[in-house]
Amino acid sequence: MASSCYGDALIRRIKEKASKWIYRNPVPGPDGTHLNHHLPKSGLRKKDADAVVVAVTSDAVFDPGADEGDAFRVGLAFPLLQALQRVNERLLEQNPSESLLFDIILITTSSQRQQQSSQIMRSTRHHGLEVGRFCFSSEDNFLESLLENNVQLFLSTDRNETSQASQRGVLSALLDQRAASSPSEQLRVLFCGDTVVQPNAAGPMSTIQHDAQSFPAQLGKMRQRFGMLDSPLVIILMVSQGGRDSCSSALQVLRSCGVGVDEAYCLAGAPQSPILSLLHPHFLLSDDFGELEE
Repeated sequence: MASSCYGDALIRRIKEKASKWIYRNPVPGPDGTHLNHHLPKSGLRKKDADAVVVAVTSDAVFDPGADEGDAFRVGLAFPLLQALQRVNERLLEQNPSESLLFDIILITTSSQRQQQSSQIMRSTRHHGLEVGRFCFSSEDNFLESLLENNVQLFLSTDRNETSQASQRGVLSALLDQRAASSPSEQLRVLFCGDTVVQPNAAGPMSTIQHDAQSFPAQLGKMRQRFGMLDSPLVIILMVSQGGRDSCSSALQVLRSCGVGVDEAYCLAGAPQSPILSLLHPHFLLSDDFGELEE
């Protein structure tokens, strides 16, 4: 089955205050599902070229095995989407014409979930999530959906999916159970300093110093929109191996990309768990997209 991407409920604040995002009504097929309605590659108007496109799998946002009437129960990535929305809200509160905003895509990556398109959309509205676009793909073509929609960050609970996306050059992060306990009012992004210093030559992180439109670079620009205190976006650096020099090198690399760091931790081989239990990051940016240490 071909993938299908369409918009249902673009960010309310963007519609109300900025009035410059495209709203796309779902087009139902004969059987009631919504198929074969693709967004063009220029999904955002030229004015919104700064938008940061983040795709999150529906299985991460909703629990496919549990529902509340017509809606699915929320999954572990629910606080993450709330935090992304909060960053957008704060940016628009400061500047109603702001164009550097998160454009959130909710993507399915299985043929079975394609058949639940209507319930996924109802669940999104039921839980107050503001999603810019919906993409209903299968296991075979979800990568094409990511590329066609210029996704800058892909988030999934499936290691195989993040691996495939990373191999195609899409920066990806593997979500685990820690995401469920992350804050909903503040987006907390954790950079793996070990990857920053010695990136995988074939991985997306290796390009961050040369790509001003990469997710880390755009994230850095967003962070600059806020002050030191009460920021809805916090960037954290953690270096697991090496000493002070490794941490210093990682900081320099990120700063050269325009990424300012709010908190930095050099573990020098010490266990990650104690500090991670305090940091509550939503996800880890690293070329190996590995799970954080239990």
